[in-house]
Amino acid sequence: MRTTNPIARLFGRSPFRPLQEHMRVVNECVAEVIPLFDALSNGDAEALARSKDRIFELEQQADDLKNGLRSNLPRSLFMPVDRRDLLDVLNAQDNIADTAQDVAGLLVMRVMDVPPFMRGSLLPYVHRNKDAVEKCLEVISELDELLETGFRGMEAERVEELIDELGLIEDETDDLGMALVGELFAREDDLKPLAVVYWVKLIDMIGDIADYAEDVGDRLRLLIAR
Repeated sequence: MRTTNPIARLFGRSPFRPLQEHMRVVNECVAEVIPLFDALSNGDAEALARSKDRIFELEQQADDLKNGLRSNLPRSLFMPVDRRDLLDVLNAQDNIADTAQDVAGLLVMRVMDVPPFMRGSLLPYVHRNKDAVEKCLEVISELDELLETGFRGMEAERVEELIDELGLIEDETDDLGMALVGELFAREDDLKPLAVVYWVKLIDMIGDIADYAEDVGDRLRLLIAR
């Protein structure tokens, strides 16, 4: 009898397909953070609310996929991958979408104006964090080929290289984030103290997006090593 369970159908095609589908939705969720900050920079409250709603919608889709994957993940997979390793990767991916939702929620709950001195550096920082998630998706997309080669050989080397590239992007986001905080502290007398506190918090939250993307890569590196 043919199954009507979409997650089960995905498993029928590939043991990694549900994980890849989840990461695709996570990437869409983070991509929406760009128009969110565009709206913030332009002072467009309606566009900000629309982007927030879209981020929340995509985060819910990611949650649904996560829960479905957990419920349908076989106890015994006929491949050199431990079930717990896959769940660790899944949880790390989900942290990315959760963080995007947290960023959107904060921007809607508290009115925040982008200080003029941050306008030239804030969006590049947001974009670079998004780049980390796109690189993470690229890594996850290689899992089928990695499985076919038994997690060895040139394909494994390629995935390792992609994970290294992901780490370099995360390093760049750290540098950009610290530079932003430095700008903020250098001009903190021009802002209300509470505004400085919330901007430092927001900059840190944005940086968590790339941090969690790197975490996915690190967990995949362990998976390959085993």
